[in-house]
Amino acid sequence: MRRLTIPSNTLRDRAGADGSRVTYLELFFDLVFVFAITQLSHTLLDHLSVRGVLEVTVLLMATWWIWMYTTWATNWVDPLLGPVRLMLVLLMFGGLVFSTSIPEAFGDTALTLAIAYSVIQLGRTLFVISAFMGRREHLTMVRIAIWFAVSAPVWVAGALADGDARLALWVVALVIDYAAPAAGYRVPGLGAAASADWDISPGHMAERCGLFIIIALGESVLVSGATFSDLERTVPTIVAFVAAFAGSVTLWWIYFGTIAHQASRHFEEIANPGRMAVSAYTYLHLPIVAGIIVVAVGDELVLAHPEGTSDMQTVLTVLGGPMLFLLGTLLFKVVSAIGRFPVSHVVGLGLLAVLIPVAGDLSPVTLSLVTTAILFVVGGVESVATRRTERVASESLV
Repeated sequence: MRRLTIPSNTLRDRAGADGSRVTYLELFFDLVFVFAITQLSHTLLDHLSVRGVLEVTVLLMATWWIWMYTTWATNWVDPLLGPVRLMLVLLMFGGLVFSTSIPEAFGDTALTLAIAYSVIQLGRTLFVISAFMGRREHLTMVRIAIWFAVSAPVWVAGALADGDARLALWVVALVIDYAAPAAGYRVPGLGAAASADWDISPGHMAERCGLFIIIALGESVLVSGATFSDLERTVPTIVAFVAAFAGSVTLWWIYFGTIAHQASRHFEEIANPGRMAVSAYTYLHLPIVAGIIVVAVGDELVLAHPEGTSDMQTVLTVLGGPMLFLLGTLLFKVVSAIGRFPVSHVVGLGLLAVLIPVAGDLSPVTLSLVTTAILFVVGGVESVATRRTERVASESLV
């Protein structure tokens, strides 16, 4: 019987007109992660405790790592071709199995989640190994497979354990998985991969990460709309709904109106895009996504109880979400080395921190309005500063 191999012509044709565009199948694949983000936000809402936050953080990091490595894969292999389409459809099904396991991941569905995660990561990597057969990148793909092969038994062992042992083992598994890119996938006897060896399409990577931000923001809008539709229309609930929507728009503005375009353009111009892809996109988009998810949870809490004083859960989510988001976008801009240092983000973080001692005395809807106003100021200041920087840069080229 003839051995099945993946033909080398499954790689993207970078010289072609469509060499870096995002395909419809990739957008279809993302639908699973719309569901995954919904599962994560609802799980966090149901487990708003220190332990719950830790558990959801583990699940978010695993979700992000599945999506991010698939984005790297489709940066190299062509989703318009049959074998790659089949791979993505199978990954989509695996992602759906993983996502349905999120609510009870620290309960009855732990083993399903761990197996789904490991099969997705190893299966996709083996496919890409075959696609790169005979090319210099092949050895790097082998290194990646080895790292996932090391973490997979830890994921399964965690699923078979209980309580604190499961959480601890899954944290160890994530440390292995997240340390791999930073360590250059170093393997004894094989050495490490150099960032200069990562031949990527910067435009594709930047667009894909931007689309995931849209997914997360879409979840925020969905949560607000679904919650509001079940509520009695009173002045406080209407104001809370408007504040939640305005907050989502402001988050979009801060990312897409002041950072994303600059970063993408800089990404296309630098000599070593692989290094920026790992640091600015692979790692630093995670706190941005996490911030949006926490914002969505805060919006739902405010909509459910807009009046009275704010309890600890409301304070932590309404303030913590924007703070995570601003910290992520600040680091993204700094590491991307685009434009100037975003002082507006530091000021915004400071204003949100100042609110912490008095937030419990404010009503949830008032706290939401004040937080949204701070984000709006950050977006406005950063937008003006970005336009000024771009105008100066264009004048210097004349």
